[in-house]
Amino acid sequence: MFDISPYYIFLIPIFVGFVVQMTKFVVFCTKHGWDWRYAMTHGHMPSAHTGFIVSLVTSVGYYEGLSSGAFCVAVALAVIVIDDAARLRVYMGDQGRYLNMLIRQLNIKEDQFPRLKERMGHRVSEVIVGGIYGFVLTLVLAKLLG
Repeated sequence: MFDISPYYIFLIPIFVGFVVQMTKFVVFCTKHGWDWRYAMTHGHMPSAHTGFIVSLVTSVGYYEGLSSGAFCVAVALAVIVIDDAARLRVYMGDQGRYLNMLIRQLNIKEDQFPRLKERMGHRVSEVIVGGIYGFVLTLVLAKLLG
């Protein structure tokens, strides 16, 4: 029989990322009404990107050790992903808002310049909750799976 335990280091973060994304879907739909198109929404509570990457860092640290090279690489990747989720995509949303405002003021037809998305990144609270969710869920699963 095929033993999947050596793959827990990556299977757990994939599962955690899915759980966080589904949690975001339920929270978003509770606030805005049920629609399956919201299943892959960007932004909002909690951050699935952060939940996944913190889960990956936690999993690598748990299975490979905190002094391993893999853990160092995972932490470096996490810094990039979290910075993107919390800061860089917020700037893109701000630019979209300003461009939409200019298009409205210039009375340009929307079919010529479609409305840009204004909410792309995460608030700091959404990133923190996603990170905590990813960390705790990963530790629970790692302990349960032995």
